[in-house]
Amino acid sequence: MDDDRVERADEPSAHGPGRVPPSSASRRSFLFALGLALNAGVRARAGVPIVRYLLGPVTRRLGAQAWIDLGAVEAFPAGQTRLAVYANPFRVAWDGPTAKIACWVRRIEGERFQVFAINCAHLGCPVRWFPQSRLFMCPCHGGVYYEDGSRASGPPPRGLFEYEHAVRDGRLVVRGGQIPTLSEPA
Repeated sequence: MDDDRVERADEPSAHGPGRVPPSSASRRSFLFALGLALNAGVRARAGVPIVRYLLGPVTRRLGAQAWIDLGAVEAFPAGQTRLAVYANPFRVAWDGPTAKIACWVRRIEGERFQVFAINCAHLGCPVRWFPQSRLFMCPCHGGVYYEDGSRASGPPPRGLFEYEHAVRDGRLVVRGGQIPTLSEPA
């Protein structure tokens, strides 16, 4: 009798060698498919920021800037420098007060203007205009700039950043959406 048991144990099963019964094969294939789907979902979700980062410079060049109205030309007297504030055209709800961007507007004469970023070229602290001395001064590290935005003294490596601007229909407009960097010419 023992020989019969051995022979039966050596016989191939109805499902073949190493095969799993159909009920557990469908469960296994379902869990395998579910695992693949979850992995694909996680990879896609992680890949979106990476793709947006890689395509960022391309999309920025394709129109991530807008012309923003700073006000009537008459609001900026000739020979004076005034602080102007505009709303960032590419803001999101959680920007809050940081969506308002300040800039210094210098009207040279007629329709000739200079529009400077408020940030020091050294470490980005906000510069102040002192009309008595006709200088921009940075309170953080003592950077000083002449009224035309060029560097006078201190640690800044260059002059103030100047925004692209234009006069349209008697109104001064500035190109918003620019982020001043040291890679831009002075």
